[in-house]
Amino acid sequence: MIVELVKEFRFEAAHHLPRVPEDHKCRRLHGHSYRVGITVKGSVDDEMGWLIDYGDIKDAVEPIRRRLDHYYLNEIEGLENPTSEVLARWIWDRLIDDLPLLHSIHVHETCESSCIYRGH
Repeated sequence: MIVELVKEFRFEAAHHLPRVPEDHKCRRLHGHSYRVGITVKGSVDDEMGWLIDYGDIKDAVEPIRRRLDHYYLNEIEGLENPTSEVLARWIWDRLIDDLPLLHSIHVHETCESSCIYRGH
């Protein structure tokens, strides 16, 4: 049986988008309450009855969450232009070694706007 599991985490952070036009609202410093879904995909282990322990996903994500939570994203290496797209790939690059079953990163920047990234 093939399944997809999703574990979500949240963080608060400030940023601005330096490459948009001067009069664009996102050029100004502002913040978001980000919600990020980490999806892993694979075959369920017949003996255990699960794909992976949700706790293993949480353990892999926690250092990343701590690095982002209540920080100014533009000051983090690799996030100088912290769009949702760039952020999703940045998270992927830091998780893939610890979560080889990683299938997608879903970054919710607002309640109505999000980005899904499925790897390189």
